[in-house]
Amino acid sequence: MSGNIVTPSSRTRTTRTTRTTCTTCTPSRAARGLGLKRGEFDLAVHLGHIRTVPDEGGGGRRVPRAEVDRLCAGEGFPETLRKRVETVGTREGAGLLDVSVGRFTRLARLGVVVPVKFYLNRYRAVVWLYLAEELQQFAADENNASLLSGRTPPGLREQLKEGLDVRARNWRVRHLGFLRRQSAGHPWAQAAAVASLLDPARLAEIVQDPYERTHLSRFLPKPMAYGAPDSPTAQVAERILRAADPDEIAWYRADLEQAVSAARAAQPAPRPAPASAPALGTTRPQRPPAAPGAPHQHPPFVERRRPRGLLGRLCRRNA
Repeated sequence: MSGNIVTPSSRTRTTRTTRTTCTTCTPSRAARGLGLKRGEFDLAVHLGHIRTVPDEGGGGRRVPRAEVDRLCAGEGFPETLRKRVETVGTREGAGLLDVSVGRFTRLARLGVVVPVKFYLNRYRAVVWLYLAEELQQFAADENNASLLSGRTPPGLREQLKEGLDVRARNWRVRHLGFLRRQSAGHPWAQAAAVASLLDPARLAEIVQDPYERTHLSRFLPKPMAYGAPDSPTAQVAERILRAADPDEIAWYRADLEQAVSAARAAQPAPRPAPASAPALGTTRPQRPPAAPGAPHQHPPFVERRRPRGLLGRLCRRNA
């Protein structure tokens, strides 16, 4: 009999994948349909403007076609969507706030304005990007007027002199929100979102059970790559991707412990089945003891074949 045999399980899997493909599309296709560059599309997903779903076929995330239709039918499309993901650097951001570049940098270091993205330039310097829409809203709020003009309050000036810079910390908080949205409420994925902000050594210290740690690692989000592993560029990015300050680490530690406890209660980590003891009557068979007075039985004699030829004649001569 020739041909491919389709089992019920493979037929079900194929049907499910086909149905998912018909109702969803890849991120690249969705970006083209929405008139966005891929970076703009990824940021829109990051901010929760575009809903994605996991691929039932085991691939990456996909975009429901109904979501694309909803966005296309929105008022002011596509300009409205593009404005929501427009980013600016420090110089452009200072222009939106009508302040000097130095003042804008101080506001960012103090956490008054929060970056949404970053990248490393060819000099391995960190370039922070901010949402233009957020900066415009900040400038329009009259309560922020004192921060945009006049002298910086003495307390804030002292913090800046001591080296305060919460840009990376605020970015991590924002990134954690994105990872939690992507987890779709799965308890172990929720815990993995927090775990991704801690270095592996710290994670092993917090989650000491090896089976829980292994299960947790299956849900860790794919790490963002910046240069070759262990390269200077990757090391700079690592300092942004991982929590560093003791108080921040303590906060994430408590958050992770609580998340793992909730995941353990909802869905315990898989463990190997315990080794079962042999059942009664299944012990290894032994030779029955000889009856009293019976002659001892030796193993059956096996005649050894003598070598032939010259070697055989020498053996018989020496016997």
